Amino acid sequence: MALTNFSVGRDTQLVVMGPAGRVDLAHVTGFEARQVTQSVRVSRLDGTPMGTELPKGWEGSFDLERGNSAADDFIAAAEQQYFNGTIATPGTMYQYVTETDGSTSTYQYDSVTFKLASAGQWKGDASVKQTLDFFASRRRRV
Repeated sequence: MALTNFSVGRDTQLVVMGPAGRVDLAHVTGFEARQVTQSVRVSRLDGTPMGTELPKGWEGSFDLERGNSAADDFIAAAEQQYFNGTIATPGTMYQYVTETDGSTSTYQYDSVTFKLASAGQWKGDASVKQTLDFFASRRRRV
């Protein structure tokens, strides 16, 4: 059950499925997803403007505190596939959101590709922050 009347970060759980199975990302500290669209605008002869947004996928990122090599290994395997001349297999992501009424909303991201936007800075006693970006062909409620 949600503890507030609005969603907070801990109300969501994320599961990443890669070509070799589940990718257990340690210490996810942030997640952002954005819809990608293509704008279409029409100006009718009578001067009435019309418009629509065509869905062109979803993109976003994970903020991680590096707790294991999962993100590094996941991207290294995808990179190795490329250099081996193998077609990279896209992944799937699931987002589970605990709603304020206690129900769960589930969203599936299809044909997901990933890049390690930041593998982190290694400094003295500081934690290593990583960023994993993604692009998905679509998001749907399941």
